[in-house]
Amino acid sequence: MLEKLQALEDKYEELTRQMSDPEVLSDPDRYRKAAKAHSDLAEIVGKYREYRRVTSDLKDAYKLREEPQEEEFEAMLEEEIDSLEEAKERLEKELQILLLPKDPNDEKNVIMEIRSGTGGEEAALFAADLFRMYSRYAEEKRWKIEILSSSPTELGGFKEVIFMLEGQGAYSRLKFESGVHRVQRIPTTEAGGRIHTSTATVAVLPEAEDVEVNIDPGDLKIDVYRSSGPGGQSVNTTDSAVRVTHLPTGLVVSCQDEKSQHKNKEKALKILRARLLEKMQEEALAKEAATRRSQVGTGERSERIRTYNFPQGRVTDHRIGLTLYKLNLVIDGDLDEIIDALITADQVEKLKETADVQNG
Repeated sequence: MLEKLQALEDKYEELTRQMSDPEVLSDPDRYRKAAKAHSDLAEIVGKYREYRRVTSDLKDAYKLREEPQEEEFEAMLEEEIDSLEEAKERLEKELQILLLPKDPNDEKNVIMEIRSGTGGEEAALFAADLFRMYSRYAEEKRWKIEILSSSPTELGGFKEVIFMLEGQGAYSRLKFESGVHRVQRIPTTEAGGRIHTSTATVAVLPEAEDVEVNIDPGDLKIDVYRSSGPGGQSVNTTDSAVRVTHLPTGLVVSCQDEKSQHKNKEKALKILRARLLEKMQEEALAKEAATRRSQVGTGERSERIRTYNFPQGRVTDHRIGLTLYKLNLVIDGDLDEIIDALITADQVEKLKETADVQNG
């Protein structure tokens, strides 16, 4: 571990030198790449330097303890040693986590797709609640929200809503939200006051750059039609809605939220790129499946991941066995406690996996 950390510090120092090199400064692209790599290493190098300082102080404290000391100083020294040993252990754990392989998608923007599942109109209302929950969370993180496509219902729910969240670390925070979300409550549409169980499906896709997914225009079939509202009635007098079919994969994306055909096409292609990237990544993971241990969740859309029980004010994440009795806060966007627990659980699994590999 220490050899890896030393190599990273050497790289960090070399990047620091590069950033003050006139040749690099005169090349904006080269400088931007160096600055990004420098920024990516800053946290782990800072932690490693702190670790070195703590281990050096601890070594000095051990030497002092071997020499005869006054009783009062001896007690102070023992306190100092205890404190330094705790700091050393904490820093070792933090460094192990920082050395884990990074998910290349973590810093990307996110395209989220929420669809109503079983439960009819109540499922559509729950899909709208989930959209509001993630929107509130995004607002708190100061991420930009843009609706790409939506199919609203007459009662204010969504059969489907697709939206983009732009902001630092959006994918790293939301990637474990993929799966089936279940709600248990008395629907507003229920006259008898019985508790119903409904579901909605969430998919979290990293935004795909043009260079990652190159779409050949010849592989696309593009249809235009008039957009329609919740009851199926036409809401526009022009053919502005766009349906894009990717012929090689059969993937279909429709967009009708904008009045402009061009904007709808642009949004549809953004969704299509993200879905194609997800497909490519799923195929790559499938090849590794024999050797790769499942972590916090497979992220598959058929996997039930969380239950929101309104009568008990309870939310339970089934993957990590976490139950919180603060449903009103969670549904209002207070998701950090759940997300932090999922990230920690994933890190623990990865550390176990790394240890298993090292132990043969």
